[in-house]
Amino acid sequence: MSLPDAPPPPAPASTGRRCAILVVLALALASLVSGVPVWLRTAGSTALEPVVPVAVTGTQAAPGVPAAALVLLAAGIAIGLAGPVGRWVVTGVVLLAGLLQLASAVSVTADPEPIARTVVAGATGVGTLTAPVVITAWPWVAAAVGVAVMVVGLWLGATSRSWSRPSARHDAARGGRSEGTAAVPDDDQAAWDALTRGHDPT
Repeated sequence: MSLPDAPPPPAPASTGRRCAILVVLALALASLVSGVPVWLRTAGSTALEPVVPVAVTGTQAAPGVPAAALVLLAAGIAIGLAGPVGRWVVTGVVLLAGLLQLASAVSVTADPEPIARTVVAGATGVGTLTAPVVITAWPWVAAAVGVAVMVVGLWLGATSRSWSRPSARHDAARGGRSEGTAAVPDDDQAAWDALTRGHDPT
């Protein structure tokens, strides 16, 4: 009794496209996660409380970070559909998302006080800080993710030309079915044609 043949290994081009999708989606998740924790800590005051602790999350301090995460999510999905021209569009989008993430994080670390005052004013009604602004490690994590995204964008530009067309397999399958259908003669049609010519097909 012979064993069934093992399935053929996936083509390198198909594997490369799948790997690119997974990497970009993972970076989208990392970008989103880096904006959830607290980036800044400070304090304000009200008429009733002289010290009101205020925590500023990454999404509050840098709205560009969740925006970059959404862009990366869309880019990861688009990789599965991108053709010869679309792959360059996806590469450019990924690079821009990484630049947006990096710039958003660096701008917070460069000048955190205006952002902290805005959030404090929303929480207390007064934009006066009663404590220095403390920067946590998360803005730097977000900046590192932005750099990683830009590196991956360059990697996509260098490797995407080897991706196979996403519809090539389906086109081949349709072509195979079409050829097979054309090769099979239509006996009923031939018999009808013979009958109309006055011949007895039986």
